[in-house]
Amino acid sequence: MDAVKERLAHFAQEAHDLYLNPSVPYVDGPPEPLHFYRHWIAPNKPCIVRNAFNHWPALSRWTPAYLREKVGSKVVSVAVTPNGYADAVKDDRFVTPEERRMSFSSVLDIIQGKVKQRGVLYVQKQCSNLLEELPELTDDVDAHVGWMSAALGKSPDAVNFWLGEADAVTSLHKDPYENVYCVISGRKDFILLPPTDRPFIPYGLYQPAVYRQKDDGDFEVVDQNDREKVPWIPVDPLDPDLERYPMYRRARPLRCSVKAGEMLYLPSLWFHHVRQSHGCIAVNFWYDMDFDIKYNYFTLLDAITAVASQK
Repeated sequence: MDAVKERLAHFAQEAHDLYLNPSVPYVDGPPEPLHFYRHWIAPNKPCIVRNAFNHWPALSRWTPAYLREKVGSKVVSVAVTPNGYADAVKDDRFVTPEERRMSFSSVLDIIQGKVKQRGVLYVQKQCSNLLEELPELTDDVDAHVGWMSAALGKSPDAVNFWLGEADAVTSLHKDPYENVYCVISGRKDFILLPPTDRPFIPYGLYQPAVYRQKDDGDFEVVDQNDREKVPWIPVDPLDPDLERYPMYRRARPLRCSVKAGEMLYLPSLWFHHVRQSHGCIAVNFWYDMDFDIKYNYFTLLDAITAVASQK
């Protein structure tokens, strides 16, 4: 089994040497669908696309004043945590945020500093919340990314709205979707690792739990004993514990900042960790690729790595 581990590690290094870019490249303007499929989607490589949605009214309209007028009274789902880490490993638990229903104006009051409260807010409901909770804003963006939909031959399966505080952090994880992430205002900072780096990325099984804010304002962690253990990545790429996870030192993360008016193409199954500037607003489009060849290939790699890691 040690030989299998070493071969997997060698495969990961070969991927970096042979075809992966040392940094995230830029593409200028909306790409031609077939070209984009051949050069980015099929080889599963990320890129940042500039000047691809300059026509969206959201880029100029989505000020706090406009959002208050348009959707201020709407009640939305908000993730609340004591430290900004939602869906993350804390000690020996996988802890999800407290889900709170708040008016959009109340969220803006806190983000703009008009109201003080303990805890970190993040509008991050990943169930097509732009369409489900904020349909009044959909006229300000395209219903889909035209060239991406043409390249994949399908419409997006979800369109999500994101608004958060600077302390809100998305822990390292991966998704089974082709992801087009459009920053409307502010900046998103990504740490990306390719699926081929899986041999260097640790996983564990953790008791699920949820944050709950008590009447005195403190947060407690409440176990969810009726749920099965959750596989998650315990390493923090901002400050990796290399004594505990020595294989991670062989990973080769890419770092990029996506600014207002730019979109990140994040291929399926790439590991990603996300931070943002305070009050950053973004919209992303998820395209489900469950039956894609590369999805099956990298899922097999993940399974082999998981088995090898247990021996």
